[in-house]
Amino acid sequence: MANEIIQPDGWAPAKGYANGVLDKNGVLYVGGQIGWDENQIFQSQDFIGQMEQALVNIRAVVEKAGGKVEDITRLTWYITDKKEYLARQREVGEAYRRVLGRHFPAMAMVVVAGLIEDEALVEVEATATLGG
Repeated sequence: MANEIIQPDGWAPAKGYANGVLDKNGVLYVGGQIGWDENQIFQSQDFIGQMEQALVNIRAVVEKAGGKVEDITRLTWYITDKKEYLARQREVGEAYRRVLGRHFPAMAMVVVAGLIEDEALVEVEATATLGG
């Protein structure tokens, strides 16, 4: 079995990358998701709004591959503003739980100078193990 590209229904096509790749062993690699919607439009200029949308996007890729939130084993976050993230911890937790519930996989947080999309304030990539 070759790797399978995972693209949620109705999403604008990914150009030069894949939103998800499911390998023959059931490991799903979710490409970095930013805070835009399925049409690649930012509905929010706010960190929390973009963070929540990025997590919604991850959940959509996992579910399209046949998985569920609990299958997510790793999240790597890239944020552009450490001070805002730290100042808004309560809101971060609330938004996280709205999307992923109380499932907490292994995580890393990296502060970066910027992201490829100028409007993006956060990017999150994920790994999930399906069918194990």
